[in-house]
Amino acid sequence: MKPLRPQPPRLAQRFLCWFLRDDLAEEVEGDLEEAFYERLAQTSLFRARLRYWYQVFTYLRPFAIRNSLFTPSTPSAMYQSYFKVGWRNLFRHKGYSFINVGGLAVGMAVALLIGLWSWDEWSFNQHFTHYDRIARVMQNHTFNGEIHTWNSVPMQLGPALREEYGSDFTHVVRSSWTEGHTLAHGETRLTQRGNFMEPGAPDLLSLQMRSGTRNGLADPHSILLSASVAQAFFGEEDPLGQLMQLDNQLDVTVTGVYEDLPASTDFAGVGFITPWKLLEPSLPEWIGWGNSWFQTFVQVADPANLQTVSAKIKNLKRNHVDAEEARYEPEVFLHPMRRWHLYNDFKNGVNTGGMIHFVWLFGIIGVFVLLLACINFMNLSTARSERRAKEVGIRKAIGSVRSQLIAQFFSESLLIVLLAFVLALPLVVLVLPGFNQIADKHLSLPWANGYFWALSLGFIVLTGLLAGSYPALFLSSFNPVRVLKGAGWLGTLHGGRFAALPRKALVVVQFTVSVTLIIGTLIVFRQIQFAKNRPLGYDDDGLIQVPIKTDDIHQHYQALRDELLQTGVVDEVAKTDVSVTSTYVTNSGFTWAGKDPNMTDEFVTLRMTPEFGKMIGWQVLEGRDFSADVPSDTAAFLLNEAAVAYMGLEHPVGEAVRWGDNGTYTVIGVVKNLVTQSPYAPIRPMIFINNPDWTSLVNVKLTPQARPHEALSSLETVFKKYDPVNPFEYQFADEEYAKKFGNEERIGTLASLFAGLAILISCLGLFGLAAYAAERRTKEIGIRKVLGASVSHLWQLLSTDFVGLVLIACLIATPLAYYFLHEWLQGYEYRTELSWWIFAVAGAGALVITLLTVSYQTIKAALVNPVNSLRNE
Repeated sequence: MKPLRPQPPRLAQRFLCWFLRDDLAEEVEGDLEEAFYERLAQTSLFRARLRYWYQVFTYLRPFAIRNSLFTPSTPSAMYQSYFKVGWRNLFRHKGYSFINVGGLAVGMAVALLIGLWSWDEWSFNQHFTHYDRIARVMQNHTFNGEIHTWNSVPMQLGPALREEYGSDFTHVVRSSWTEGHTLAHGETRLTQRGNFMEPGAPDLLSLQMRSGTRNGLADPHSILLSASVAQAFFGEEDPLGQLMQLDNQLDVTVTGVYEDLPASTDFAGVGFITPWKLLEPSLPEWIGWGNSWFQTFVQVADPANLQTVSAKIKNLKRNHVDAEEARYEPEVFLHPMRRWHLYNDFKNGVNTGGMIHFVWLFGIIGVFVLLLACINFMNLSTARSERRAKEVGIRKAIGSVRSQLIAQFFSESLLIVLLAFVLALPLVVLVLPGFNQIADKHLSLPWANGYFWALSLGFIVLTGLLAGSYPALFLSSFNPVRVLKGAGWLGTLHGGRFAALPRKALVVVQFTVSVTLIIGTLIVFRQIQFAKNRPLGYDDDGLIQVPIKTDDIHQHYQALRDELLQTGVVDEVAKTDVSVTSTYVTNSGFTWAGKDPNMTDEFVTLRMTPEFGKMIGWQVLEGRDFSADVPSDTAAFLLNEAAVAYMGLEHPVGEAVRWGDNGTYTVIGVVKNLVTQSPYAPIRPMIFINNPDWTSLVNVKLTPQARPHEALSSLETVFKKYDPVNPFEYQFADEEYAKKFGNEERIGTLASLFAGLAILISCLGLFGLAAYAAERRTKEIGIRKVLGASVSHLWQLLSTDFVGLVLIACLIATPLAYYFLHEWLQGYEYRTELSWWIFAVAGAGALVITLLTVSYQTIKAALVNPVNSLRNE
């Protein structure tokens, strides 16, 4: 038989119509779609002439490759045909399309949210023009063999950098810490957060000036306001040249207004900047190189290398301190701005990371959640493969090559992914407000950013290729002879009992990821609760802290205390230098009997009035507490248990401790350890000092019966009497302590959210597979019911496979989760244990969710009347 001469497509169609008889001509004249294939399968003529038919199409192959019925004449028409077929398949199988599109939409929405969050973290501080050349000056000190890293430095360090290494820096800027100060103009008096900084600060921070110039700080009595602070004080009035009062003492003139700094910077919330010279007169005359109280920022000059400059200034402080201070081996270094936010943790002098760990963690979670959605698409596409098998067989028989079929299935995948992305965008918009509240962010979709759309396009293509890769390669690999045999559709197509292994493996992967996320979420919240339940060693309930903003409070403290106690809502009043929940002041240079001469010590210190210990209810283990009736207690120390162990004292009460040039103090008592810093860290050695003059907070303990709202009103009345100028501000100690868990709680909440979505996506896929399995086994179920099988037996029969897969996933997830969570917990000195029941609860939860997911479809199939399911037989 001679090969047929290539003819135009219409002639080829007519030949096919003639060969299959005229009663099919009308359908062949149109597009060859699935309905046509099903019609072919139903005709006895098709079955009888199958072998000869295939031989005829073999002779048509040279023609078909060039002018196939299924391959339009131009590439654009070809892809248009692919998308048309894909679109029709979507609407023909609405349930499966909903699962595919919905699952991918949720997965893409999660990936978008995590992408926005991660980008916000990565781009932190990039607002500044010289971001890559700005650094914070930090220092290391060695205490008893352990290196401690501080971000505070002596005030003398800035001038020394300018004098000795001036050519290496464009700017050297000394700064106070960002704190609340009272600003006043006319009758308006508000507390705003701001800094005292040197004149180079506006250029260093690339301030965008609304009015005035960046040189405004050259005037020693000037102030620069942020736009929001200027609006609060002056409204629409021009603020330039206006007089203001700072902290009720300093008169300053507004010389500039700058745009508010973004939330994604370390200087967010800086409402004003005023000259450093205004701060200097209030500093003690004795402050020197040994007092690290301030910050110093630098901008490295071009073309100097930041690491090289950091190495050059290493010994700057050591060269300016005395021999005693040099024993602590001070080393100065530059910490680049690009690492401030993500790499802010130091351990033993080494930068060990920080938020970067969570960025990578959520990035991995985002990839896995999207992968789960892609697995749904793969599983449902391959599980329902016999519905496309006839189409593939005929396309191959008349000349379609495998690459064309792969292109078609990838086109359908991209169409579904594109629809999912279009659905994901409004989902993200809908949940962003709540997500921002949980994550403490100000994220939004950058609609006008070209890079966003370019990345989105790449995201769509990558997801489409990932989701469609397995179905495209699997479906395009069918052998047309085996597919078109007619009687052996299922047996020849699925390749035996091992054909379902890939789908089962993907289901196991889905639930392995989901169960791991569930276990991780449980451990995170357990660690948070473990730290919250840690005994504080004191009672912070009803403890209010009021900052002292005027010397009038110090001068009339006793009268203030008496009036507060007379209100009837106050149990006790005491002053401290810092909050008991955030003791950050450390001191060294202590000497005691038996101390190793080579030991370099460091203690946390807390200065207070004698009533403080009684007020918070600490426990005195040895000796006695401070007493206002014993004047010599101003030369006495109280130690915590950690300090006694650190000093190696067997009988600490009565021991003499010399504190450098401050004199000799006597230990009068030992108190139980207090948690005054991180709730996750071990207790540090601590010394309590009776020093009423060096205090900055008034601590008020409310009575148990007091109603907070009414009590605060009474407190405000008394404080306003002695400080009528400043606004009454306060903090509850327990609320301040609760903020220490904020970061972990946000991470835990986000992790639980993503774990829930991962389970949802996995269950969507499981629901689709259960529906498909029930559909395929409809006749089997009918026969079993006729033979007497009960609904419960059929439910068990159809659910067993899925339960087995989830059990395998739990067995894989348990050691994986244990390994990674054990490593994560090692970062906390005070940490919970990995109890077995957490893994059991997670596994049991996954099994219950699986049974609930598949039960609807299995019970529905089991309840079908066998008469209906066996009607065609």
